[in-house]
Amino acid sequence: MKTLLLLHLVVLIFGFTGILGKLITIPSDELVWYRMFFATASLAIYLLVRKKSFKMKSKGIFQTIGVGFIIATHWIFFFEAIKQSNVSIALAATATGSLFTAFLEPLFFKRKVQLYELLLGSIVILGLYFIFQFETDNSFGIWLGVTAALLASLFTVINGQLIKKYDSTRISLYELGGGVLAITLYFLLFSQKSLPNFQLSTSDWIWMLILAIICTAFAFVASVKVMEELTPFTVSLSINLEPVYGIVLALLIFGESEKMSSGFYIGTTLILCALFLNVLIKKRLKKKGYLINFSSLKDGANRVKK
Repeated sequence: MKTLLLLHLVVLIFGFTGILGKLITIPSDELVWYRMFFATASLAIYLLVRKKSFKMKSKGIFQTIGVGFIIATHWIFFFEAIKQSNVSIALAATATGSLFTAFLEPLFFKRKVQLYELLLGSIVILGLYFIFQFETDNSFGIWLGVTAALLASLFTVINGQLIKKYDSTRISLYELGGGVLAITLYFLLFSQKSLPNFQLSTSDWIWMLILAIICTAFAFVASVKVMEELTPFTVSLSINLEPVYGIVLALLIFGESEKMSSGFYIGTTLILCALFLNVLIKKRLKKKGYLINFSSLKDGANRVKK
């Protein structure tokens, strides 16, 4: 029971990430740089305290740093989607990641695309159609969120391969560090901005540290912990509640600015139904022995979440 409560606390924390993205006033690229910098430092301290090794094969380091570039871009698109629209739009759009995973996973794991995944993908597209139809003023934010979902699916599938070879905590450490490197290079080579100088307002400092330490470093370690006792099915089913928690929290905290049209809620419901059906069908196929590759249900523990 305690482990299940911890899991839902983690999912609630993941949902709160979008709230913090709206509360923090700095630009999205700077926000992600700070988040990944402090999260990297937190995980490094965690490894030192637990006296765990930082060692990883050179190939693994380069691979995880490369994935960190993708994660950094994903988070920038996610937080920019919030700033261009709102928390509800961003969470609903990024929930479409299951559609992209249905096509990316067969490429990486060399298996056929399942018919039920195409059908569920169609439901996701229908849900997006409703959202676009009724939220035309937020179309740019929706596109940013959908792009963030594509990137999240990409690094999740890659992590599904890396987790077979390397320790999950070290994977996250080097991925987060790779993200810091990616944004630093962007600032130095392509942006007119200078590197972040750690001059934030008091409120931004508070929200940023909560985002980096609690919503990133702690949430990751806790998600790995619950996987030791709970089944991947339970974890995956619970993690699909993240958009629900996030949207409810946004309504409670921000009120009118987060109230959407009926079409938005119809579309979001369709997307969430597809997410839950995906987990339930995989569980059923696994039980009958039809599904050999069940790695996609480990997403909750293998990825660095929003």
